[in-house]
Amino acid sequence: MTDSPHGLPSSALLRTAYNALAARIFASVVSGTDFDDLRPSHGNAMEQLEIEDGLRLTDLAARAGITVQSMGELVDDLEVKGYVERRPDPGDRRAKRIYLTNRGLKNARVAKRVTAEVEDYLAELLGEQRYHLLRRALEEIVAAEAGDDG
Repeated sequence: MTDSPHGLPSSALLRTAYNALAARIFASVVSGTDFDDLRPSHGNAMEQLEIEDGLRLTDLAARAGITVQSMGELVDDLEVKGYVERRPDPGDRRAKRIYLTNRGLKNARVAKRVTAEVEDYLAELLGEQRYHLLRRALEEIVAAEAGDDG
């Protein structure tokens, strides 16, 4: 059941909207900054570490919805570029946790500001009431898919 003028299912519309907004955020983060060595795919790791710094590789991958191997390649590249560092996991000597470096934290602050600007753009585009309805609907979908009924 689709009533979209494009005939796309909701999942495709959500993905397309996400891709467009993520591209807008990425372009703003790298434009005129010293973060021009980043690729859009680096956001898979950086977004997760902005939310919770000091995650294991497996947790990063699971939260980003990508394989551990793919996340490992992203983290390796980000480590070489100076955005993240691996440190021993205090709870398990065999494991490592990934943390943002000072450069990574600086990037996270810029990304947070740019993301807030995109939120303002969405509120202006949709109007405050529709913007808040959209957010509530998306939060309900996330909660339902996470198995959280409350």
